[in-house]
Amino acid sequence: MEKATLAGGCFWCTEAVFNELRGVDSVVPGFMGGTVDNPSYKQVCAGGTGHAEVSHITFDPAVISYSDLLDVFFTMHDPTQLNRQGNDIGEHYRSAVFYHDDAQKAAAEQAIKAAAAVWDRQIVTEVTKAGAFWPAEDYHYDYFTNNPDQPYCEAVVAPKVAKARKQWADKLKTA
Repeated sequence: MEKATLAGGCFWCTEAVFNELRGVDSVVPGFMGGTVDNPSYKQVCAGGTGHAEVSHITFDPAVISYSDLLDVFFTMHDPTQLNRQGNDIGEHYRSAVFYHDDAQKAAAEQAIKAAAAVWDRQIVTEVTKAGAFWPAEDYHYDYFTNNPDQPYCEAVVAPKVAKARKQWADKLKTA
């Protein structure tokens, strides 16, 4: 098993999408990239911690490659928006790839080049060495699954999950 840590806006969205992919063993929502140890969701959302909301993914590279995870990542969020995703605004919603080794760094840089050919605006995704990962509070785990009727989930998460299911049907656990 290998690890991938990706930030593409709200971690409820990224967790929901990556949890559905064949080869993904687990997705833990949390925080990375900041200066505050063991931050709370409230602290991160208030700003000033430097952390991004991330999905910390454990996956089997024999089933799904890191490059495939990056392909999904670059189509499920807008990597051209600086410190935001839609109406979610703040540094904690930034687009970032936190790499765990040199191969992941190279794959992320290659994925950004590929994404640049698709998007009309400049890619602003940061590529940063992974640091300490701080898991979010328990109520964030499987948030979309547990709260599908919550207004944010209906308006923001559900459309991203639907798009990913359609675009990546061949990679779904249920495919």
